[in-house]
Amino acid sequence: MQKFEHLYHAARACLLASDVDEKLQLTKDAAYQWREGRLSLQQQDEVEPFDKPGRPTRPILVSPRELPLRKLTSEEGRAAFLHALSHIEFNAINLAWDAVHRFRGLPKVYYSDWVRVADEEAIHFALLRDRLRTLGYDYGDFPAHNGLWEMAQKTAFDPMVRMALVPRVLEARGLDVTPGMMLRLKSVGDTESAEVLEIILRDEVGHVEIGSRWFRHLCEQRGLEPDSTFKDLLQKYMSGKLKQPFNDGARKAAGFSEDEIAFIYQLSDG
Repeated sequence: MQKFEHLYHAARACLLASDVDEKLQLTKDAAYQWREGRLSLQQQDEVEPFDKPGRPTRPILVSPRELPLRKLTSEEGRAAFLHALSHIEFNAINLAWDAVHRFRGLPKVYYSDWVRVADEEAIHFALLRDRLRTLGYDYGDFPAHNGLWEMAQKTAFDPMVRMALVPRVLEARGLDVTPGMMLRLKSVGDTESAEVLEIILRDEVGHVEIGSRWFRHLCEQRGLEPDSTFKDLLQKYMSGKLKQPFNDGARKAAGFSEDEIAFIYQLSDG
């Protein structure tokens, strides 16, 4: 086990690890040591900037438009689909550790929440990677895009904006589309992958709820009304457009208000 003294140093080590297995192991080690009370929050060194987290040389990153559409009726199509999901989870590990490393001076429970998210995202990635391997593929065998980390860069200046736009927009999208994905997988006989997605959906409701809770906490600290602030941020950063379908029940469980849900329908493309 890699031993750490300070949480911020552990988070940085996890972020910068480029080997997939090393990142997973470091995440497991750091999360365990934090839960056991072995890591200090007292280290107040400056946040050292970096443009991107560690990642393997593959997958090759391309624009979303360059990713080919594949059907789930073939093994290659299902593998490409699972690869896209595993890439999202890989990025989510980095996003969680970035939320720990970048934003200082928050309550201890904030860091506990995001360490937990990092640990669970690593588990999700490993589950999806195992499914990929049963189909004869591995992470890195298909191209991918970098949209999640690009949003991390855009929101690096403010934890309130990060909480609003990464968990409550990008990750909340998973709450909306995962039930349909599960049905599609079951329709082609891939119940094992559907069961993995069921685990991920359950955990992701909790992850989005964490984002909702800390978004509202930061709004309260600043004397801002959360619903109207969220609306303003959506219009500023998301070009005022969101895609249906929306999973109202999961979003409510993840901390969305009735007004917020009504507003995202107003912004949707129908």
